[in-house]
Amino acid sequence: MGDQKRPLQPGEAAPGFALATANFDGTVSFADLSGRPFLIGFYRGLHCPFCRRQLEQLASVEPSLRAAGVEIVAVINTPVERARLYIRHRPTPITLLCDPDCRTHRAYGVPHAEFLPEGSHEQPEWPYRVTMAQFQAARINPTGELPEPLHPMEANTILNANDRFELTEADHAIFANHGTQLVGHFLVNANGTIGWARIEALDGPNSLSVFPTTAEIIAAAGSLGP
Repeated sequence: MGDQKRPLQPGEAAPGFALATANFDGTVSFADLSGRPFLIGFYRGLHCPFCRRQLEQLASVEPSLRAAGVEIVAVINTPVERARLYIRHRPTPITLLCDPDCRTHRAYGVPHAEFLPEGSHEQPEWPYRVTMAQFQAARINPTGELPEPLHPMEANTILNANDRFELTEADHAIFANHGTQLVGHFLVNANGTIGWARIEALDGPNSLSVFPTTAEIIAAAGSLGP
């Protein structure tokens, strides 16, 4: 596990943050959200088609959560200028925060995989320490859009082409630096403690890009404590 922090669990205090938002000029901080519950999702950059789809899913669930008094914010691993360009063409009701360095992901303990050197005798520990062979063997089709389960990189290429999403220089740079970042979802109670948490693919790389469903999110929000 190295120096990575484990994912935060229900009952633990949620860390503060202040991040630039893609929706408008300025920042949104933990203090701005205090006193009411909120769902916060931590995603890879916009280069990830599955993360873009999850943002669309959050937009569809936003009215239900808002009616229950729960706000939604999403943190993406994308520079704010790039994110603003994207949502100019794909507007969203979700407050979209930008963390190109993944510092907030780290604060909440959302894992990022680190590849073991070839020939290493260190024991793999998914999702923290992985072998290239372990990753290369992964096959995914979480949304059912692919003709068959494919390697995650191949799946990304196909879906980005289908979406006509062209990676910019900023997207390529983020992928190069944070390509193995995982995704995490947390519900934070009005008192600032974690009430529910889900981390992507804890059971192995074949579960990459499998995220909470709309029903799971609504159920979790409905069971939040004070």
